[in-house]
Amino acid sequence: MVLVVLELGEFYKASKKRFDEDPAFKGRAQQAVVRLQGGETSYRRAWAQICEISRNEFNKVYQRLGVQLEEKGESFYNPYIPGVIEQLSNQGLVEESQGARVIHIEGVNIPLIVVKSDGGYNYASTDMAALWYRLNEEKAEWIIYVTDVGQQQHFEMAAKLAGWLPANDNMYPKASHVGFGLVLGEDGKRFRTRNTEVVRLVDLLDEAKNRSKSVLIERGKAAEWTEQELEHTAEAVGYGAVKYADLKNNRLTNYTFNFDQMLNDKVRLLLLLIFIVQCAIPMKHKANIFAIPIVGNTAVYLLYAHARICSIIRKSGKDIDELKKTGVLTLDHDDERGLGLHLLQFSEVVEEACTNLLPNVLCEYLYNLSENFTKFYSNCQVVGSAEETSRLLLCEATAVVMRKCFHLLGITPVYKI
Repeated sequence: MVLVVLELGEFYKASKKRFDEDPAFKGRAQQAVVRLQGGETSYRRAWAQICEISRNEFNKVYQRLGVQLEEKGESFYNPYIPGVIEQLSNQGLVEESQGARVIHIEGVNIPLIVVKSDGGYNYASTDMAALWYRLNEEKAEWIIYVTDVGQQQHFEMAAKLAGWLPANDNMYPKASHVGFGLVLGEDGKRFRTRNTEVVRLVDLLDEAKNRSKSVLIERGKAAEWTEQELEHTAEAVGYGAVKYADLKNNRLTNYTFNFDQMLNDKVRLLLLLIFIVQCAIPMKHKANIFAIPIVGNTAVYLLYAHARICSIIRKSGKDIDELKKTGVLTLDHDDERGLGLHLLQFSEVVEEACTNLLPNVLCEYLYNLSENFTKFYSNCQVVGSAEETSRLLLCEATAVVMRKCFHLLGITPVYKI
């Protein structure tokens, strides 16, 4: 199936090149789209086969990332388009223009085309039908569009022109556009599947996991852990590395994709969870492996901090659930208070991240929480101290909040190293 997907990608790029260069081919392709949208059997059969190949490949990525989807592709909304356009026409919004049907929007020079001159539908017609369906059939309260920043105006136009949403953006139902920066090729141009040699996400994820597992085995974990524990930790570290590397940055920032740099600067650093970079460092530097600290705003630092907290609680030999029932939390030391105050900010940070749709806000909070815990643990003895019960409870509270952050970011925590 991988070979079929790769061949399909090559076919797509070749077709796009010919579409741009051959007017006759372009015309036939446009008519083919109209016939497909019209439900012609042969075209729908070919389209369904392409969808199935793509779906199988996408599912590999979704499975690795722990993503669950309710699939409603563009074609799902096709039957609703004529009715939506008729409704917009009855509102007096749709006009004829050079054979096409368009909607003129105040303050925008270019009209929104909802039916092309050849009778075919486009993104605008599909997006209008999708908006209608989500509001009227699914009764959505908050619709969030996630695309690159270049499409923001399109979605804002589609969401507001029909008058289906309140004018006040703070009222429900509402629609928000979550723009993200462009992924650029090494030539500085926009990374496009149709004309660029792209790196498949599934390959990047597999490489991250495999390197993580190799290092765990080199550290002797294969002899200490079960195969299931080894696989689970390799996936948690490898996949978490890739996820956090993107989520910690402001989503509006453009970045240049480079496969080697992604693995060297992000994945390999993140694999230091088990005090490693042995598989990523040249032989002459291997003597200095253990001089590399587990620090920095990376998933490894966060996962390590969480695993260390769990280790502290285990080594205490105390039943943390019983301590929660009988223990008292006191924050006398400055670093105890600093950690406690940071924990209290969790709900505010989650609200801010959700309101502004900025996951990097939660990442920053999680990193600072780990920093505060490291400072607390460095200056406050836990096990064997007079304050052991209180400090174990503070450790547990920190671990619970960290796991909540991991859950929201889609990262699987590890409990031992």
